[in-house]
Formats: sequence, C-alpha cells, structure tokens
Amino acid sequence: MDISTAGGLLFLLNEDLLTRIYSFLSGDSSDKKSFRATCKTFYRVDSLQRTHLRILRPEFLPQLLSKFPCLNSLDFSGCPRIDDGALAVLLRNGSVPFWATKLRRAVLSRSCGLGYYGLDILVKSCPVLEIIDVSYCCTFGDLEASAISCAANLRDLRLDKCLGVTDVGLAKIAVGCGRLEKLSLKWCLEITDIGIDLLSKKCSNLKQLDVSYLKVTNEALRSISRISKLEVLAMMRCGMVDDVGLRYLGKGCPLLQVLDISRCDKLSSTSIVSVIKGHNGLIELHASYCFFELHLTPYCLSLELKNIKTLTLDGARIAHSSFQLISTSCKFLVEIGLGKCKGVTDNGILQLVSGCINLKMLNLTCCGDITDMAITGIAESCQNLVCLKLECCNLLTEKSLYSLGSFSYLLEELDLTDCSGVTDLGLGYLSRCSKLVCLKLGLCTNISDKGISYIASCCTKTCELDLYRCSGVGDDALASLSVGCKKLKKLNLSYCNKITDRGMKFLGHIEVLSDLEIRGLLNITSEGLTAVAAGCKRLAELDIKHCENIDDSGFWALAHYSRNLRQINLSNCAIRDVGLCMVMGNLTRLQDAKLVNLINVTVNGFELALRACCVRLKKVKLLTSLRFHLSQEIVEMLAARGCRVRWD
Repeated sequence: MDISTAGGLLFLLNEDLLTRIYSFLSGDSSDKKSFRATCKTFYRVDSLQRTHLRILRPEFLPQLLSKFPCLNSLDFSGCPRIDDGALAVLLRNGSVPFWATKLRRAVLSRSCGLGYYGLDILVKSCPVLEIIDVSYCCTFGDLEASAISCAANLRDLRLDKCLGVTDVGLAKIAVGCGRLEKLSLKWCLEITDIGIDLLSKKCSNLKQLDVSYLKVTNEALRSISRISKLEVLAMMRCGMVDDVGLRYLGKGCPLLQVLDISRCDKLSSTSIVSVIKGHNGLIELHASYCFFELHLTPYCLSLELKNIKTLTLDGARIAHSSFQLISTSCKFLVEIGLGKCKGVTDNGILQLVSGCINLKMLNLTCCGDITDMAITGIAESCQNLVCLKLECCNLLTEKSLYSLGSFSYLLEELDLTDCSGVTDLGLGYLSRCSKLVCLKLGLCTNISDKGISYIASCCTKTCELDLYRCSGVGDDALASLSVGCKKLKKLNLSYCNKITDRGMKFLGHIEVLSDLEIRGLLNITSEGLTAVAAGCKRLAELDIKHCENIDDSGFWALAHYSRNLRQINLSNCAIRDVGLCMVMGNLTRLQDAKLVNLINVTVNGFELALRACCVRLKKVKLLTSLRFHLSQEIVEMLAARGCRVRWD
C-alpha cells in the first residue's frame, strides 16, 4: 500500500473510531506521543481524551489548558516556579475558566512559592476538587490549611512535611472537609494527640490515615481506634507509642486491613497479638525494626492471621517456633520480609515454605546463614515466586541458581548483590528464568562477559540490570546486551573498569535506555559519551561522576542530543565553563544536578550555568566553598525559583 492510499484510508476513520483505537494504546506515554504526532486529526483525538497534565513550564500553561478541554487533573510538582501570582493570572482574577469547574485533582508537591492566597483562589475556583497534594511544601502552616479547608468535596489530602501545620490547622481541615477518606500527615511534627482526637470525631468517613513520624502518644491511638471505617493505618517511627496504644487499636477499627508499625521501637512482640486479635480482615502487617525478638503464640496465629497476605518483619530476631506457626496459619501469604533478621536458618525457611506455597515475594537480605538448601526448598515449593531478594547471602553457590532456573519460571526480580558465590555457570542456569525483568548483580566479582551473555540471550524482557563494581564485565557484555536486551531501561555499570568507548557504542543501540550510571569509568572518553547521547534519546538520568577523561566535546554532544535528561551527576568530571553552560542551558527538562568538585569550572562559569537553568532546576548540589564565592543574587534567585541547594 502506497502513502497516498494510506492517507486516503485515514479519511474513512471518523472521530468515534479513532477514539476507540486510541483507547487500545498501552499506558506507555511514548505510544500516545507517537499517535498524536501522526497528523492533526490524531492530535485532536488525543487532546479530547487527555485528562491529566504534568506542568514543567508555567508560561505555556494557558495555551495547554485551552488545547485539552477534558482535563481533570493537573500536576505542578515538576514546576517549582508556580506561585500565588501565577495561579491568580491562570484563574483570571475571579472569572472562573471552564477547566477549573472540572478539575478534581491538583498536585502541588514542593511548590514552595505557593501560599494562602494562591490556595484560596484555587480551592474557591474548583468546586469539584477531590484530591490535593501539597506534600513537602515545608513552609505551609495553619493559614494554608485554612484555605484547603474550604474544599468541601475533598476526599484525599497529602500534607507530608508541611512543617508549620499544627493542631489548629488540622482542626480547620477536619471541620471543613468532613468527606475526607484519605489523609497523610507524615512528618507534620507540630500535630499532637489533640489534633488527631478532633480528626477522629469529625472525619468519620476516613479510610486511610498516615501519622508516621508524628510525636503522638497512646492517646492518639485511642482516638484513631474510634474511626470505624478505617482500613489503612501507617504509623512508622511513632516513638512515643507502646504496647498500651496498640491494645487500644486492637479493640477498635473493625475494618482495618493494612497496618504499618515499622520502627516503633517501644513495642514488644506481644503488641502484634494485641493488634491482630479481633481483626480477621487484616491483609497486610508491616512490623520492621520494631522489636528485638518475635515470638508468636499458636492461639493468635490460628485464629487471626488466616487472611494475611503480606507480613514484613525485617530486623527482628525470629524464634524458631515462629516459622512453623506462620507456615501452618498463614496459608494465603503472598509476601514476607525477613531482611536482616536474626535466627533465619535453612530449617526455618524450609518450614516456612512447606506451608506458604503461594509466596510471590520473599526478602532474605543479609540472612547470611542460609545456604543452597534453603533456596532449593523455596524454588521447589513456591513456584509462583516473582521477587526474591538475596543480597549479602554469601553461602549461596551456583546450585541455588540451578534450582531457581529449574523451578522458578515466573521469577521477575532477583537481587544477588554482593553474593560472592555467583559465577558465569550460575548465570547460565539462571538464564532459564526468561521472565526476568530486574536483575541485581552488584559486587559479584566472579562473573564475566560470558555470564552476562547467557542472561542477554535468554532474558530478553530485562528492563533493569545492576552490574555495580563487577570488575570482570567489559565491552563484550555490552555487545550481548545491545542485541538481546532491547527493553533495557535502567543500567548500572559504575566502576566496571574494563569498559571502554567500544562498549559505549554498543549501548547506543539500546534506544529505550533511560537511566544510566557509569561512575568511575576511566576508559570512557567523549567519543563514548557521544555515542550514548546520540543513540539513547530517552535518557532521563545520567551519572558520570569521576569519568575524568571526558572533555567538553562529549558534554556538547550531551547538550545537543539528550534533551530528555532530568537528572545528571557531573561531579569530579573534567568539564569546563563552556561545557557546563551548554549542558545546563540546553537541557530544558533538567531538574536535578550534582556539580561537586568541578575543578576546571570557574566561579563565573558556575554563575552563568546556574542562571541558564534556574527557571526549571529543583535541586542542585554544590561544593560548600562555593557558597562564599557565588553572588548573593544567584543564591537568592535559586531560592525564589523553588530550587533547593545542597552544600557538600
């Protein structure tokens, strides 16, 4: 079929048919981008179907809002420059635009320039607003909370790290937003038991609540226990809560399904009994780093944990009897976390998996006493296993990988970081797990190009591969990956010192690569960086710290080709003033930059580079000594634009 015929057929597709075709596109944004770039008709269909927009440049917002009439969600988190004035102009000073009447979700995370005035205009102009996220707006206080409280239809609110919000502000929200179903107060350090008590009385529809890191006591849990519809409660590192508080919780919240008490270090293992008793519907229990030793009673487990699907106990000492009790009582367990637990042995794991055959996710990080026997038992018993974490399990050999390759055909994620027993032969066995998506082999010093070639030839679905400090891996491994792993998006090659420009040229053939770490590769020059930049157009995160042999020509290529870069680490590189200005000025999506120890860049070079990107930069890391040499104007400009400077 020639082009003219194909063009004629497009006229036969009316808008309804095109809309239906559009609905079959995958969630991958690149597919929809290709669709709307085809022609004006396709672009119009995309415009009519789009409901969400993430803003990076506020100056383009008015035009964008007019092009997408069906928007109901706006995300300003990537635009630190948004402030009260910008919202006032956007909402036409009281004349409510059409898009505002349909807006249901507003993400304003890290919008440091916003205050009471802007929030007040937004809330009053958007009558159907249901979701607001102002997390990490550290300067927000009770005044801003009072503006939010006018959103009577609000159902979901995130106030994480709004450090100025006190019980007074929370009271206003509780009174004004009686329909709240989800509320996150993580890191709101000024909120006390008093605020939580009023919240529990006024927001009876609350289903999800996060009070992690708050200085609340057992009295707050007494109040929370009265929220009859609560299903999810997160209270990580609430250090003033003890077993008494959990007993209150155990007597209330009849619909509780998910509980996170991780790092509440005043709890004992008996507190778990208090919580789960009476909660037959409990599905997830997260209790990492809570107590020194876990000892579960047969009575408790046989009655109350029959529906549990997720159990995380990282950092505890597990009594030998607990493995058998979990095995016999938690038949529907899908995920268990035992990372850094003491008392985890081969016999314990074998007891566990003999009953929990439905396990899909198992974390055994730093369980250094387990051997091939345990892994064989896991592979044979849990053949639905999807994720297995074995970091620092140094007693494992290729026998473990043989077992996984023989039985764990559904395995998608495997962490073997710092497992010294992993060899090329073992990777050959492992390559039978053809569904692998994520494989971590960092610090596995006994593997070489041959082992990676096994993975590349059979595990073609691999999207993430970590080869950090794998000293035996070189250019031939990258050649194999470029042919076999075309879906690779995230790759860590830091300190793999055998890799040269030749290997980088192979990497340039992996077009979907978006996250690349190549720290300390001293054999890489501008030629290699240019090949990667030219070939990997989707590159969004790049770490080239200590790549000291790349000169400005490589950075010019980066500035020219890598227009999608959002995060870059140039620390300890040989870049000069012109190269830095080119990179910081041309990369219009750049939001996070680490610029430490750039000995060839002058103070004037830093000034010019920071001015070139200050309108979009959200985070920058600089050497502490620069603090006393940069002009006060540029420091204040960065702060005013919402950029957080970290002095190293």
